[in-house]
Amino acid sequence: MTEHGYRALLRQREFAGLYAGFTLLAGAGTLSGFALGALVRERTGSPFLTAVSMYGSSFTALLGALTLMSVADGERPRRTLVSLHLLALAAAAAQAVPALPLAARFGLLLLVGFFQSLGTGTRMGLLAEIVPPEGYALARSLMNVTAGGASVLGFALGGALLAVLTPYQLMGVAAALTALATAVVAATVRERSVRPPRRPGLRETWRGNVELLGRPGRRALLLNLWVPNGLVVGCEALFLPYAPGAAGMLLAASSAGMLAGDLLVGRLLDAAGRARLAYRLRLLLAAPFLLLAARPPGWAAVLAVGAAGVGFAATLPLQERLLALTPDAVRGQVQGVESAGRIAWQGLGAALAGGLAQLVEVRWAIGALAGASLLVTVLSRPAVVREGRAAGPRPATAVGA
Repeated sequence: MTEHGYRALLRQREFAGLYAGFTLLAGAGTLSGFALGALVRERTGSPFLTAVSMYGSSFTALLGALTLMSVADGERPRRTLVSLHLLALAAAAAQAVPALPLAARFGLLLLVGFFQSLGTGTRMGLLAEIVPPEGYALARSLMNVTAGGASVLGFALGGALLAVLTPYQLMGVAAALTALATAVVAATVRERSVRPPRRPGLRETWRGNVELLGRPGRRALLLNLWVPNGLVVGCEALFLPYAPGAAGMLLAASSAGMLAGDLLVGRLLDAAGRARLAYRLRLLLAAPFLLLAARPPGWAAVLAVGAAGVGFAATLPLQERLLALTPDAVRGQVQGVESAGRIAWQGLGAALAGGLAQLVEVRWAIGALAGASLLVTVLSRPAVVREGRAAGPRPATAVGA
């Protein structure tokens, strides 16, 4: 893709606003999660609770996808998205209150997580309507790259700022970024009037989810979008107990690798090239984490984690293929379910990692999760290849080959 393509996208006022709001919200979430993880570790000393505090909202995100996701394709998506931003703002502001008990902090974390998948589905549904079909992959790539960049800055700044700020003050910074994101989206994104009337609710959500998961090809894609990534995020959830003084650098390295992977795979390769690399990228996602079990020098651990981050770019070709299999009327719901499942598996991976680290050394827990991620990728490859062959002779059918 050319640089001109990115400039053309950013000249569209609605896309620029949606993109800026997403970027600010991603940065706020990174800062808030890092601050909460540091606070929980300081108060409890528990690897399990630390991991859950950083990724535990993933579980309720899945519950939201199972009950609310049809709202993402409702008639007033702008109002839905702005309302969800306001909810995130209220929760971020509450987290910045020093006197708030840990139980209440976890409650807020789970509440925001419940609506997180709906926010993603609504945002991605709007994206598919704001940009032309031929620009969707480029727009998604740009947002992925920016999310990685926001995470790099968030984790690096979070680690540095905690040396001079309290976790509560860092959460206050996150709340300010969330407020700015809300204002930008409210001022730039217009309400859509092209959607057919629907009656969103539990029944409609369940019907759409059953149809989605009832197709073997989609199930194979979802498995590969969810499980390997989630197990690797579990490895990352153990960075604080693995290397307390270097956790910020390790998290930033992972995000930097993710940014580089999305940039290279999204911009330099066409759909067929991305599809051909998908399987190798999923292997790269987990393999370098095996090195951490050997307790390498700090610089080697940072390089290994950065290289693994590149493997997250496998998500882009799999998402492209899933979108191609999705009817227009349920694009928001399908993308929301995909995001919720991916986030839920991140939470499950973090919980598994924390629980395992209570039983064995942290480095062995990281190695075990990385090995499990590789095993899932290798064993599920035939199903992904069969899905590609059954779909017909399109370039994207090489996914997972």
